[in-house]
Amino acid sequence: MAEIPWKSLSEAYGFLGNSLLAPMTMTASVGLDMHFWEAFPTFEDQGISNAVAACERWTQAASLRAEESDEDLIERCAVEYTRLFIGPPSPLAPPWETMYRASNVSVGFGQATFEMRQLLREAGLELRNENRQYEDHMGIELLYLSDRCRWLSGDPVGGVDARQKLASFIDDHPLDWIEPFRDCVEEQSPYGYFSHILLVTQCLLKWHRAELSAL
Repeated sequence: MAEIPWKSLSEAYGFLGNSLLAPMTMTASVGLDMHFWEAFPTFEDQGISNAVAACERWTQAASLRAEESDEDLIERCAVEYTRLFIGPPSPLAPPWETMYRASNVSVGFGQATFEMRQLLREAGLELRNENRQYEDHMGIELLYLSDRCRWLSGDPVGGVDARQKLASFIDDHPLDWIEPFRDCVEEQSPYGYFSHILLVTQCLLKWHRAELSAL
């Protein structure tokens, strides 16, 4: 039985999750470095490889445009983040699962929030909620995955059961709503930084879920 590279997977989810939880002016800007994407793990999957290559191309093109126009690229990405995920008056692409579970939902707090709250509690994770984010934020769901992958990297007793629970989590939570979320981001910010981040995320989730099925 082939083993999943849990440590690399944990690091990838960690980067993607953190990228969605705060504007680039408040977090690392490594996603704007083409060399970072050259080294990003693709797990020998064509879908992930294509998405990562698209990030490389975007970074190179955006950097060239920024140099020509004397634009601060970090600030540009921070503005994009704010427009999409914060507002005002409201986020153009709400980053909470609840908003995608049914049509015409206008409040970002619902059953998915409670489900994620319970999962975090069971994992012994505490949400430091400085940004007042609901627990079903895509970034938090990815950081939960990062933590579970890190835990599984030690191949603890009961790992098979943990893998099954992880597969169910991916199905029921991030993979279930990332496509409409990414579509919304793409519609509001065509060819932006975050549509590329979410494409990598979606491809990674699909690959990870397939690998769990093969175990």
